[in-house]
Amino acid sequence: MVTAKERWGIIYSPRAGSYNAHKRWDMIRTYIESRGVQYDFVQSEGFGSVERLAAMLCTNGYRTVVLVGGDGTLNDAINGILGCSDIPEDFAFAVIPNGIGNDFARFWGMGVDDYKRLINNIIERRTRLIDIGVCSFADENNIPQKRYFLNCINIGLGARLVQLTDEAMRFIGSKRLSTVSIAIAQIFERKAFNVEFAIEKESFSQEVMSICIGNCHGYGQTPNAVPYNGLLDMSVITRPKWWQLFEGFWLLGKGHFLNYKNVHPYRTSSIKLVDVGKASISLDGRMLQTKYVGNIEVGVKKEFIRFII
Repeated sequence: MVTAKERWGIIYSPRAGSYNAHKRWDMIRTYIESRGVQYDFVQSEGFGSVERLAAMLCTNGYRTVVLVGGDGTLNDAINGILGCSDIPEDFAFAVIPNGIGNDFARFWGMGVDDYKRLINNIIERRTRLIDIGVCSFADENNIPQKRYFLNCINIGLGARLVQLTDEAMRFIGSKRLSTVSIAIAQIFERKAFNVEFAIEKESFSQEVMSICIGNCHGYGQTPNAVPYNGLLDMSVITRPKWWQLFEGFWLLGKGHFLNYKNVHPYRTSSIKLVDVGKASISLDGRMLQTKYVGNIEVGVKKEFIRFII
């Protein structure tokens, strides 16, 4: 009998998926079975369920958890896993990208059509320890909260664009067209907020339009960040003239975002932000479900969990 320790625990998150995502999942499952892999499969039922399912698999002794979905699914899962009191030393997780945003998977050279190669890699179980970002804050009831992230935290315009793009993607069906249409719609808004932040021994106070703190590529906003050096990259975007936003989006699309004159980059192991007001906040594309967070402290847990590459 194959025990939970030897079986894969697979979480499939269909909520962001189109017809193509469901079709791809059928092909993924067929190939897994053709390789003779023993697995148990659970499907998320809606918002918040992936976190609960990931914690359940970890608690029940599964050593290999495979996530079939996008960045939001990964964020939910990693928070469920790290919420467990005792994670086995040989525990590892893997991702088969199948969502709207697959930025973390792309960093590792994983595309949505590479599922056979990825499944073969999971069978071989080549792992490495990776960093996990951690965000600590107090919610509107002053209750301490902690959320983890793999890719990035977006505050301000970046978070708003991620949220609106995901919503538009469900109707338009093309991520590129969704991003372009939402970006154009936001050009004339350019909401800014005042923020104080501290990086190591230096303090800053300024009006900004967007902040991205990346443990990884951060949807192109922290292109030099890597999840294995114990450091976070931070891009602070000051408020440009409306016509200068076109240049910013163009450089973002070309992968040269740090060349944008309104971007101020930093690299550090910890960041403290003081009162971001009512600015939208997202972690790995998942909107933070609280109206006011007060001070935010962001750090990194170096080489904290095993990832199957």
